[in-house]
Parts: sequence; C-alpha cells; structure tokens
Amino acid sequence: MSTFTFLAFFMIVVGLPVILGIGSSMFKRWLDHKEKMRLALSDQTAERAAQYAAKTERLEQRVAVLERIITDRSTLLGDEIERLRDKPVN
Repeated sequence: MSTFTFLAFFMIVVGLPVILGIGSSMFKRWLDHKEKMRLALSDQTAERAAQYAAKTERLEQRVAVLERIITDRSTLLGDEIERLRDKPVN
C-alpha cells in the first residue's frame, strides 16, 4: 500500500467523520441561536402589539367622549366638560 493510498484512506475513515461531526455540532448551535432570536423577536412583537392595542382603546374612548360632547346640545355642556377635565386619565 502506497503512502498516498494510506493517507487517502486515513482521511476518509478518520478525517471526514471528525470534520462532519464538528460541522454538525456547529450547525446545530447556529440553528439553536436562530430559534432563540426568533422567539425573542416574537415576544417583543407581541408586547408591542398589546401596547398599541391598549393605546388604541384609550384613544377610542377619548374620541367617543368628544363625539358625545359635540353632538350634545344640552345647556349643561360646560358642566360636563369641566367634569371630564377633573376625571383622572387612565
């Protein structure tokens, strides 16, 4: 058996599995990292969506009050506006 044949056999039998094993481990770690990043981004997105929904709800409530004030032709309109000013904002 020549030296080249022995070296080629050694690289195939020993080197290739070692390289593939290390590469496989690195690829698994990379995939785990990508999954953790995806989950973190998903959590942030859900939190922002909840904040926007809460803010939208508060704005809708304020618009409803303004619509009621505008359409109310009562003589007590000034009193109602003053009560709304004194009411704490959520």
